[in-house]
Amino acid sequence: MGRYINPFTDWGFKRLFGQEFSKDLLINFLNDLFEGEFQIKDVTFKDKEQLGDSNDLRGCIFDIYCVTDDGKHFIVEMQNRWVPFFVNRSIYYASKAFVAQRKRFDEAGERTPVLYQFVPVYVVCIMNFMPRGHEVTKFRTDVALREKSSNSMFSDKLRFIYLSLPFFDKSEEECETGFEKWIYVLKYMEVLERLPFTAQKKIFDHLAKLADVRCLSSEEQEKYDESIKAVDDYYSGLYGSYVEGEEKGIAKGKAEGKAEGKAEVARNMMAMGMPWSQIVQLTGLTEEQLKQLQS
Repeated sequence: MGRYINPFTDWGFKRLFGQEFSKDLLINFLNDLFEGEFQIKDVTFKDKEQLGDSNDLRGCIFDIYCVTDDGKHFIVEMQNRWVPFFVNRSIYYASKAFVAQRKRFDEAGERTPVLYQFVPVYVVCIMNFMPRGHEVTKFRTDVALREKSSNSMFSDKLRFIYLSLPFFDKSEEECETGFEKWIYVLKYMEVLERLPFTAQKKIFDHLAKLADVRCLSSEEQEKYDESIKAVDDYYSGLYGSYVEGEEKGIAKGKAEGKAEGKAEVARNMMAMGMPWSQIVQLTGLTEEQLKQLQS
């Protein structure tokens, strides 16, 4: 086990970005994400999904109500984990955020014209996997409602930001912005012996403390271990379904065919966000070979 938690387990993701005691991390991350657009001064968590009580691995989803320093309000919905039809899923939860706003108006007895004065909903998807399909083909995909012919902003009420970490290939030395440093740390946290950039970003001192497995209580360690096991079981099941079909072809093929079969299985597992250490163990490929498959 490494020194720091895996931030892409449900429990780890919630610990770093979904708790009152860590909301300074969330504010710093979002301000770096939206740098040059606005500055968030406070966040409030609403309708948080209860994590750790479900085995369906829907992933961490929670709404964050944000207030900027100039008084603007908007909702950020954080999402994590690969599931089939990931983009459709993100649109679905954004729609639920709008419906929830109208429900609150209805309960308050507001007049009809007020019902459609929604605050903007921004969906931020941190994707520790290589997406399938053609919707997301780079590290940051920023989607907004625009008029097709002029490309001008049609409405600011709905926005999707997809951050696909496998496309982020900068080294520690190449990270310049605060946001790049955040992404580097999140991507490699589980294998780091120390958190870099603490001299430039003091918030990372707090991040290091919350992410350090040695600082977890026995109860927290138990919940984290359960979260890790749930992810392992989930990926093992997916791996088994892929291998069942792949092994038939591998068994009949030549050495080249076997290698290609393993490569295809490895690509599928990387697409699902499975840790490289597990892929190496299950396929027999080296990390260098995995890097070549990723390029």
